[in-house]
Amino acid sequence: MHRVCFTMNLQPDRIDDYLAAHENVWPEMLEALRSSGWHNYSLFLRPTDGLVVGYLETDDFERARELMARTEVNERWQGQMAQYFDTGTNPDTAMTVLDDYFHLA
Repeated sequence: MHRVCFTMNLQPDRIDDYLAAHENVWPEMLEALRSSGWHNYSLFLRPTDGLVVGYLETDDFERARELMARTEVNERWQGQMAQYFDTGTNPDTAMTVLDDYFHLA
């Protein structure tokens, strides 16, 4: 299992709306993430500037992203979430993946 950490940037004036949207993530989106290989998935927020940090574990991150991109629910979810980010594109294509260089087990 590989650990993956990534960042994204919210529009600072949309943070509250973004958090509200995550209070009830669609069940079919949760199932798609699980079945695509996203495990132990967490999102963290630095509210002062809208930095989002994501963490997940997966066997193959590129494959997990590819499988998610093929789902209809992901297309709908990303379209809904795009309004909160400053990327001009769907957030799942604008992730900055961080290098994993130390782990204390």
